[in-house]
Amino acid sequence: MGAIGPCELPSQALLARYGPPKDFVDAYRCELARTVTQAEYVEQFYRSAAFRPERLLLGLFGHGAGDTDAAALASGERDRFAAWRVEARSDDQLLLCDVMGRTRSWLHCQSLGEGVTRLYFGSAVVGRAGGDGGPRLGWLFHALLPFHRHYSQLLLGSARRRLLRAR
Repeated sequence: MGAIGPCELPSQALLARYGPPKDFVDAYRCELARTVTQAEYVEQFYRSAAFRPERLLLGLFGHGAGDTDAAALASGERDRFAAWRVEARSDDQLLLCDVMGRTRSWLHCQSLGEGVTRLYFGSAVVGRAGGDGGPRLGWLFHALLPFHRHYSQLLLGSARRRLLRAR
């Protein structure tokens, strides 16, 4: 039940507005034997051990955010967190856009009933027009893609562990 793996976006995903051929989109999911709310998931994701180094790094660039900021984002009291702003929100999804408008982060918490919850985490990198007018993501994106895939799964796993400990 705790395995994390890549998946297709659900049809109702807020992240589904992005995608090929212009944009890169990926998503990961896992399930846990516990009922979890979207607010719990968002807060624990951004308070997780795996995300803490990124928060520290963002703080060095003037985009700091603490645990209370994560809680305010999760509860809907705030529409900004570190280097992101809320692009879209629903009862069970959150779509964030970075300050440069190039990346999106998506969190979705789906109840499967009987005390089981599926957690999704996805990303989009918005392509720029290349010299030929076609989409271009750039060499740096392609070079960092293996790290991104590993890091996405690490983030989701770290949030899952926090949620399981918070029982």
